[in-house]
Amino acid sequence: MNFRFSLLLGLLVTAVSAQAQTDGVAAQANLSALAAGSPALIPKGETYGVKGSPYADNRWLPAQIKLANSLPLAPVPLKYDVLEHRLLMRPLSRGNDSLLLDDRQVVSFVLLEPLSALGPARPRLFRRFLEAPNERQRQDYVEVLHQGQHTLLKYYVKSMKKADYQGAYSNDQRYDVIDDKSVYYLRSPLGSLQLVKLGLKPLQAAAPALADALKTAVATQRPKTDADWAAVLRAVDPAPAK
Repeated sequence: MNFRFSLLLGLLVTAVSAQAQTDGVAAQANLSALAAGSPALIPKGETYGVKGSPYADNRWLPAQIKLANSLPLAPVPLKYDVLEHRLLMRPLSRGNDSLLLDDRQVVSFVLLEPLSALGPARPRLFRRFLEAPNERQRQDYVEVLHQGQHTLLKYYVKSMKKADYQGAYSNDQRYDVIDDKSVYYLRSPLGSLQLVKLGLKPLQAAAPALADALKTAVATQRPKTDADWAAVLRAVDPAPAK
């Protein structure tokens, strides 16, 4: 009896292991199919360099990617290039090469931020900005800082100011400069979207039902960063029960 049970258990473990291996191979194959296959470079003109960053986050962070067709994908180091409206990935087998990701099927991705002196480890969700007021922005990604009855969104905006140091009327600006002017939106329970600044009065005006709770939470937590403001909203606007 014990021999039969051990044999059955061994076969079951072997089958599960084989299935996991098959799923892993499929996930890697699906990920490889999304890569354009050629290194992606940020073009540079005849300047002294570039100041600023085109990325939502300069680090290569592990990412979990969700596709519209629900195909499994292996986790991969990822960067969101806001300036060029594209995703770059770094395959583990390609050294320091960065490849352009064909993101036409990408619905969302989660960057896994590690523990640091600035805060705890946390997942950062980016999804398509489908409710954007400008139609051209709806294929861009927006970071979901908080999602409860209300949703706090961060839309990254990057623009390039080219060097200007030649000619009698130049500004003597010898570097290309990438400006960062990210903006925030609060989405109401009814789905309306409002541009907001991260401050007590603007958020109270955008979400009057939370006004008193926000005042108490802000006095207690004294938020400074957008992560702090997201924590305030989590305290006063919990996610609905599933």
